[in-house]
Order: sequence, then C-alpha cells, then structure tokens
Amino acid sequence: MLRVLAVDDEQPSLEELLYLLNADPRVRSAEGASDATQALRRVTRALECGPDGDEAIDVVFLDIHMAGLDGLDMARLLAGFARPPHIVFVTAHEGFAVQAFDLKAVDYILKPVRRERLAEAIRRVAELAETGRASVADPHRLADPADPSQVRASAPVPQTEPEQIPVELGGVTSFVAVDDITHVEAQGDYARLHTGRGSHLVRMPLSTLEERWRDRGFVRIHRRHLVSLAHIGELRMNAGAVSVLVGTDELQVSRRHARELRDLLTRRARG
Repeated sequence: MLRVLAVDDEQPSLEELLYLLNADPRVRSAEGASDATQALRRVTRALECGPDGDEAIDVVFLDIHMAGLDGLDMARLLAGFARPPHIVFVTAHEGFAVQAFDLKAVDYILKPVRRERLAEAIRRVAELAETGRASVADPHRLADPADPSQVRASAPVPQTEPEQIPVELGGVTSFVAVDDITHVEAQGDYARLHTGRGSHLVRMPLSTLEERWRDRGFVRIHRRHLVSLAHIGELRMNAGAVSVLVGTDELQVSRRHARELRDLLTRRARG
C-alpha cells in the first residue's frame, strides 16, 4: 500500500485531496504539507529512514503554483536524490504537462480533482511502486530466464526517458506513445503530434523534440516538419521537388534536408 505526501499551499485544496487519497484502499497513509520547504524536510526524513522505515514516502502529489519554491522546482530537487519518491502533479494549469514529462512525473492531474481521475493516478503509482519493491527485494538473486515472473521481478526499474508524452484533451491528461507518432508539425511555440488516430497539441518547440527524438528515428525534413523514418511509406520526387508520404499525408521536403533524408532512408533499407 502507498504512503503519500500531498503538497498544496491552499488549505481547502489540500484537505480535499487528502480526503480523496485516504478514501482509496490502495493508500496506507496520506499526510499534507502546506509548502515545498516543509515537504522537502519531510521527504528528506523519509529518505533517511529508508524505503522500509516507518516514515517512508512512496509518492508526492504536488501542486505547481505555490508561494516561494514552486512544485516544478521541488521536483527538480527531488530528482537529485538516489531513490526519490514518485511524483504526481496536481494543478489548475494545463500548460506545464511537458515540464512534468521532462521531470519523469507519473501523472498530471488537473483541478478540480475528480475521484476517478485520482484513482487512475494511484493505480499507476501503485504498479510502479510494486515493481520497484520487487527489483530491490533481493538484488543478489539471479533470475531464471525460464521463469517470466522472476525475470520481471529482478529487472531494474528503467531510468531512461519515458516513451510516452503527456497531452491534454478536455481537461484530461492522456499519454501518447512516441512510437505511435508519425510526424510532428510546428505551430509557433507549440508542436502538433500526429498519430494514426488523430493529433495532439503540446507546448514544446519543434527544435526541442528534434533533439530529444533524434535517436528514436525522427528526422527534420522541413522547418515545419519532423518525421519518423519508420512511418515514411514513400519518397517522391517530381521535377526536382521532394516529398514523403506518411500515412495519408504528403509532406514537402526542403532542399536543405532532401539529401540527408535520402541517405538515411537508403541506409535504413540496407539495414
């Protein structure tokens, strides 16, 4: 069961969140902190006592806009610990989902908090917490490859960047798998992520996604477009103009990117 710390400088919001947390059967205990400084002292004490200690904390439900140190700053500080608690952001503002993604947050909940939405976040944290406990239960045990349960239990918790990106739609945070994204379109300071099932707008410049996803097979083909090589169906050339077919979308390739794209596709075809 989860041991929870909720952080919010608005007392009514904090009390409501604690009430909902304590009502969930997967939560062993839930306590509150009215600012980030108080919360950091509490988390430090929890880390000093160890993951099995009486004061341990599994997850912090964290507001973003707070007086003094805000929630994002606190999450950055927690990320510097060897075994930080999981983070779930709880905020009235939609515009910080990308920062939450960068900080490895488990979830991002918009206020007012709905019971069923909170339950989904608790489910995600509970699964991660259980995996983490299994991976450190016996660090010297060797897994039996023939026993899938042992392989899962002994596998380390991944420390790499999550393969999903949070998006907001109708006040609900959902997660889009990066592998499902066919191409990305620049729209000012935002980027529109296209998948086979639709598109999603996130507040992040195309240049940032280009750098982050370069090793995942995304390549810039135009000042407005970033494309997944794996989703290119055709390379078309017509009277000197180059384009690619991605799903049902035909996207123009600028001259400065055309040669690099042809080389990448050729190397990919050769394996």
